[in-house]
Order: sequence, then structure tokens, then C-alpha cells
Amino acid sequence: MPRTTLRIAIAVLLCATPLLTACGGTSAASDAKVVTVYSADGLKGENGDGWYDEIFKDFEKQTGIKVKYVEGGSGEMVQRAVREKSNPQADVLVTLPPFIQQADSKGLLQKYTPAGADQVSGGDKAADGTWTSVVNNYFGFVYNKKQLTQAPTTWDELLDGKYKNKLQYSTPGVAGDGTAVLIKAMHDFGGKDAALDYLKKLQSNNVGPSASTGKLAPKVDKGELLVANGDVQMNYAQSTTMPNLGIWFPAKQGGKPTTFALPYAAGLVTKAPHSANGRKLLDFMLGAKAQQQVSSIGGGFSARQDVKATDANATALTKLMTGVEVFQPDWADIEKNLTSYVEDWQSATGS
Repeated sequence: MPRTTLRIAIAVLLCATPLLTACGGTSAASDAKVVTVYSADGLKGENGDGWYDEIFKDFEKQTGIKVKYVEGGSGEMVQRAVREKSNPQADVLVTLPPFIQQADSKGLLQKYTPAGADQVSGGDKAADGTWTSVVNNYFGFVYNKKQLTQAPTTWDELLDGKYKNKLQYSTPGVAGDGTAVLIKAMHDFGGKDAALDYLKKLQSNNVGPSASTGKLAPKVDKGELLVANGDVQMNYAQSTTMPNLGIWFPAKQGGKPTTFALPYAAGLVTKAPHSANGRKLLDFMLGAKAQQQVSSIGGGFSARQDVKATDANATALTKLMTGVEVFQPDWADIEKNLTSYVEDWQSATGS
């Protein structure tokens, strides 16, 4: 046999050998040691000191499974998973409402009930078992405590000229917290039309679109912005290294400050390349130790009702939420009509 033919035959034989990976395949051994997470931003620390940083490190140490992490806006992560639906790359998807419901409706999530999910309240998990909240959270706004002597209190205050080009909120339909701006305005102003009328007026002060809410807080802390949207968990965690960051909740004129739950919800991706590892990670996220660390490390609220955090962060978060009225959005309606709501917002604001 000629040497060229022999080399080709050997190469074909090597590629056909399941234990070797040099020809571009992946071995069962390497498959068993990785899990890929697509997640909305907020749970990974700016300096490697967030909840994700700690639990991923502990998970890797305990299981030997390496976590590959991809971060973006809530809607952005779902859209990426949609594009990859025929060839999924992620094992676990973590995003905020209404995007977790959207992911479910698009068939991106398979049924799996993590250990500890029985301690998660019914409203914080899917009835069909496709997703479960892993960190509870609430929508909010941030302001610069150095340049503003006190936090704003109402939506109407944000129309003042002093906020021109000093206010920004992330984009509805792209970012979970940006979509939350629209949801809260619809609640506070009593409907979509009134909310859009207000947001149209607010646009004269708005800097412009932002795909990621997490990028706004540093601008507020530096004074580039006076006010931006966010969420309690992310902003509280950021405030440990951003001393000028304060959290507040807008109210309608003459009303109480309001907010709603905006949990980080996780699900196992349909046809995930490493489903077994995804299940292990979801179990780990809802474990008692990881849930205790939600407040002490992540600055959020445990998703499990049986985990009663008493650390300093938990105490401060309870105080922060005192006097704030928590309402329940109609997530089914929002998921169903999200596209039209976002299109109406774009039309009203010229975005």
C-alpha cells in the first residue's frame, strides 16, 4: 500500500476511535466534565465576588464539572437559545420573567424538578416543571447618592429638566429589567396607554437604549447618570463597591412606592448537550448552602421558603423593602402580548 494511502487509512481509523478527540470530536470523558450556562446578568460579581462566582467554584470543586458561562440581557439569552434550537449549545438557561415563560413557550426548556424545588412557592416555578426560580429578586431603580441629596420618590420627578441626558433605562424586549420598566409603568399608571404617554414624555430626558441593565449602575455611581433602572439583588451587590449607588422605587403621584418580584429562573435546555450535568447544577443551585449564600454573597433573596437568612445583608434587604407595595403581574398576559407591548413602546418613544 502506498504511504499516502496508508496515512489516510490510519487517519480514518484514528477518527473512528471513540477514545480519541484530535479529529474534532468530543469524547465521553470530556463531555462529562462541562456544563454551559446562558444567564441574564446580575448574579456574577464585578470583581469575581458574586453568587455565581462562589457557587460555580464550589460546584466545580465538588463535582469536577467545569462551568462555562455566557452572559447577556434576558431577552438576548433567549434569542440566542432560539437560534441554536436545532443544535443546542447551552445546558442551563437562567433568565427573568417574562423571558423564562417565553423560553418555555418556544419549547426551549425540558421538564426537570431540581432537589429542593418543593420548597419554592408555586408562583415562582412553572406548573409543568420546566423552570424554577433560583434567586428571588425585585425590580427597582438606582440613583446617585452624592449628587442627589435624597432619592426621587415619584415618576413625575423624572420629567424634571435636571435629568436631561442624566437618566437611562435598559431596552424593553431585550433586557429583563428594561421590560420591567414597562410592566411597572403599566401597573402604576393604570394601563398601557397611560404608561406609554408617560414614557413618551420621559424620552426627552432618556440617554437612549441599553441592551444590558448591569452596565447602567457603574454610570450612576460615577455620576454620568443620576438615575437608571435595575433590580434589588444586582444593585445591592454592586453597592458594596459602588458607594454612591442608592436603591429606590418610583410611585405614582400621591401613591405608594411599588415593585414586583423579578426572580432569576432556571431551566434545563431541551436536548442539552450535557443534560446530566445541567441537572446536577440545578440541584446545586437550589441546595441549602447555595440558598443561604444568596443574601450573604449575592445580595438577593432565597428562592426556598425553608431557608431563613439572618445575615447582615438579609436584614438590610428586609429594611429596604419595608413600606414598598409588591404587586403580582399577569405573566401569562405579558408573555402572550409582549411583542405588541414592545412595538407600542417603540412607536410611542421613537426608539
